[in-house]
Amino acid sequence: MKKIIWPGILAGIAMLIIGMSISYLFMLIPSVTADYNNSNIMRSWNDPLMSLFFLYPFVLGIALAWIWNRTKPLFKGTWRKRSFNFGLSYFIIATIPGMLITYSSFPLSFWTVIGWTVSGFVNAYVAGMIFAKMNK
Repeated sequence: MKKIIWPGILAGIAMLIIGMSISYLFMLIPSVTADYNNSNIMRSWNDPLMSLFFLYPFVLGIALAWIWNRTKPLFKGTWRKRSFNFGLSYFIIATIPGMLITYSSFPLSFWTVIGWTVSGFVNAYVAGMIFAKMNK
């Protein structure tokens, strides 16, 4: 459990910070800001359910730490190469299909979906870096 919980929590902290930073960067694009402010698409920050937004990276971090623990022998090379390939694998399996269905199903701007896609890759890569360093 030590190889999953602590790396997962650290990955969660990193993913929360990175995800929020990338979101703020993409909010420089007016259509992204409009999406985030559209109450027909997004919940208001006053809604108590929005507190789950801050739980998501920790749940994902622990889940990815578990996946890393099971699949780490598949990733060869330096710790950077291993973490990149882990992040890329997760990105291809989960982020790309998720963002495709998001873009096709919700009235979101192209740039909002691109921002979430970029965030998904960067978060997976950084999580992989944490796992490759902590759980060899």
